[in-house]
Amino acid sequence: MRDVLPAIERWLSRNEPVALATVIQTWGSSPRQAGAKMAMTHGNQISGSVSGGCVEGAVYETGMEVLETGRAQLLHFGVADETAWEVGLACGGSIDVFVRPLDPAFLEPWRAALAEDKPFAVAAVASGPVDWLGSEILIRDDGSVNGAIGGGLNDAVVAAALAALAEGHSQRRTIAAGETTAELFIEVNLSAPTLIIVGGVHIAIALASLAKTLGYRTIVVDPRSAFGSEARFPHVDRLIQAWPDEALAQISLTRTTAVAMLTHDPKLDDPALMIALPSPAFYIGALGSKKTQEKRRARLLEAGLAEAQVNRIRGPIGLDLGARTPEEIALSVMAEIVAVRNGAA
Repeated sequence: MRDVLPAIERWLSRNEPVALATVIQTWGSSPRQAGAKMAMTHGNQISGSVSGGCVEGAVYETGMEVLETGRAQLLHFGVADETAWEVGLACGGSIDVFVRPLDPAFLEPWRAALAEDKPFAVAAVASGPVDWLGSEILIRDDGSVNGAIGGGLNDAVVAAALAALAEGHSQRRTIAAGETTAELFIEVNLSAPTLIIVGGVHIAIALASLAKTLGYRTIVVDPRSAFGSEARFPHVDRLIQAWPDEALAQISLTRTTAVAMLTHDPKLDDPALMIALPSPAFYIGALGSKKTQEKRRARLLEAGLAEAQVNRIRGPIGLDLGARTPEEIALSVMAEIVAVRNGAA
């Protein structure tokens, strides 16, 4: 939603109605994943993408129908369908796309939740009784709710959305009210991913730039003024000139946080690892050779960390790309972070 929000706000400011298309399931080699969005309004105005280009035309036409009728539609494109060849989806993938008119009033809590940068979910009825179709609610992880779904479904929808939030990924779910069933698409929005870089070394400059390009919030920590200076890191979101253990105590480490230790100095890395390793951070990597990693591991175990916690360290840091330059090493580190976040082997 973040990527299409500026266009939506611009169109709404001109009183132009908006249709919102969301990928709710994919199979095979579909180029976009569940949750990908395309916003559209009259005059061939489009923002975002649901397929990388191959079905956008058909989705736009449906979007215009949705704006005329006010009724949401669920679309399926797959290689087994003649429609797939007509729209260009002939590369082996299938997608379901849910297209609904955007309620400007519902956009307000959605915008607020994105600004808070805390986990929330939006649950929408993608198939079921006509009068339920397209209705949606927003649920934060603290249980607070905006919006309502009729038919006595609200409690069941909230419970399903909170379960999806706990699991941490978007999903389709079928719920029932009496003898009537409805299918939900529950879109889970986690906090924006954050990369904490401990050590303002040369690698860190390139790594922060790569992370920003990939949509990560970047934080650099280094108490040494010669390394952790604004002149070296004008492009990061936050620069903390403090000892790493003090700095990490100021930062909320969540399941969307990655931590990269780059100082190669136990006085800086070890205190930070003592905080990071017991945290929910999804990635913790540390620079250093295998011999350096063995010594680091022994120190951390002696300091009282459990073996399972110490085993979380990715070291030597980064994928083996044969990297030599600081920029290549930064690429290998960012590649490993992306791989871990995406659950790649």
